Amino acid sequence: MLVRLLYASRATHAMTEAELQAILKSSRDHNPATGLTGLLCYSDGIFIQVLEGGRDAVNARYKAIVDDARHRDVIILSYEEIGERHFAGWSMGQVNLHRLNPALVLKYSATTKLDPYAMSGRALMALFQELVSTGAIVCS
Repeated sequence: MLVRLLYASRATHAMTEAELQAILKSSRDHNPATGLTGLLCYSDGIFIQVLEGGRDAVNARYKAIVDDARHRDVIILSYEEIGERHFAGWSMGQVNLHRLNPALVLKYSATTKLDPYAMSGRALMALFQELVSTGAIVCS
């Protein structure tokens, strides 16, 4: 059974580009073995991540994130059984914030600021899907 989990968390400290790249590299190295795919966005001290895969693998990864000292205020925005993946092409894609148009954020949010704590999970998923279609996802 496939599931999709969307969560947000606040970083316990300002992440450097090197730290963020290390997280992405680790995900890209380890996710294929567990069948996980998804997207990661980090902006202004906030992580937003979509995880897709088997229920046990997604749940185990989410538990590890909750227990990770780099995260606080972890909240589930959406958790659902799915028939197919939306982000199957990425062991872990990254939202390219340089291509994040404030008008696009405003389409799904009350303001142009990307704040998952003030947005619904449904709106964030729609935003991420639109980002995929506009080429604003990178996977290096």
